[in-house]
This record gives sequence, C-alpha cells and structure tokens, in this order.
Amino acid sequence: MPIAFSFTTTYLLDKTHFSECYDASVTLDRSLRRYVKALVISAGGLLLLYFTEVEPYVAWFILVIGIIEALSVHYRKPWWVARQMLGKTADVEVTLTLNEQSIHSGSSHLESSILWTEVSVLEKTSQGWLVQHNAGKNYIASSCLSEQAEDFLAEKSRQLPVPSA
Repeated sequence: MPIAFSFTTTYLLDKTHFSECYDASVTLDRSLRRYVKALVISAGGLLLLYFTEVEPYVAWFILVIGIIEALSVHYRKPWWVARQMLGKTADVEVTLTLNEQSIHSGSSHLESSILWTEVSVLEKTSQGWLVQHNAGKNYIASSCLSEQAEDFLAEKSRQLPVPSA
C-alpha cells in the first residue's frame, strides 16, 4: 500500500516573493491598447481645459489623473508589488501544506485550501508552479519546495484532465 504524501513548509511573503509571483502569474500585454483609458481621461482633461468654462483646477485634476493612470499602466509590476508590501500580509510567514487531498496555506491573516478536484491547470513555470482553480490563480515558489514536493506536483499535473480547446 503506497504511503500518503504530505509536505509542510513555511515561507515569508516578502518583496522577492511578491515579485516572483507577479512574474509567474501575469501575462504581459505590451500593446498600446493598455493606455486607452489613460488617453481618454487625459484627453477629457485637455478638452475641459481648453474648450469649456469649467474651473481650470477641475480640468487640471482630471488631466493629472490621466497621467497617473498612464504611469500605473507603464509601471504595473512595481505598482502591484508596492501595494502588496503596504498590505497587512507583507512580511507574514505562511505555512504551506501539500497532501493527497489539497493545497493548504495558512497565516495569521488567512486560511485557504484548494482541493485537487478544484484544480483545472497545474503548470510548471521557470521559478515555481502556477495553480489555476475555480476561484482564481495561486502561485507556489519552487524555492520553498523539496525535491519530493516538486515530484508530487509534477505527478499531480500529469493526473489532471487535459483541457479541451
């Protein structure tokens, strides 16, 4: 009778982890289409400034909001990582448990379990594992996994049904 696998480790939600998580889970879109909202807001501010009798402060405010939006699109990763570092989960230790039933993570702020039956895609990335499930995406860094845990995740990924196109 095979022995049930169970692996437990802890890791810190620090800037390095958040940066790695972002790199693995976000698909980069380098098209100008990302800037449409910023351009529309900025154009609205300019139109208000030059072609209406609206108070100039309002027009300048809207123009600056458009510029800030463009900066947030351009600097999307640092913006996201900074927001995570300002959150209550920054620098919190997380306990990760992998077993035959689920992926469980827990900290002083959150307890989460993902059953293997809920996982639709388990994909190996250059630095970890991307887990897509009913409620979204999660990331597991390889740096906190043992060789046996890596092998366990690889076996689980082979057991998942192939998604139909």
